[in-house]
Amino acid sequence: MPGSEFDIKADLVLLAMGFVSPIHEGMLKELGVAFDNRGNVLADTMGYASSLDKVFACGDMRRGQSLVVWAIREGRQAAHSIDKKLMGRTDLPR
Repeated sequence: MPGSEFDIKADLVLLAMGFVSPIHEGMLKELGVAFDNRGNVLADTMGYASSLDKVFACGDMRRGQSLVVWAIREGRQAAHSIDKKLMGRTDLPR
């Protein structure tokens, strides 16, 4: 409502803004990975491979803000794919 604004003195302010997308400046920009329309690293959901050979993305980096259990699951599946890519085979569960 116009005119209802007020100031509160604070020593610390925490902003609860949620996860928007990974920071593109730095490594991601230097690598030149592709991003999806929401700004996340574009990677397939079976092998978690990005647009670049030997670069993988999973969890919040790939899907955006989500539940920690999804990040854990994707991390395990990505480890499976990475091990298979590097070693030619893997004993890790998918």
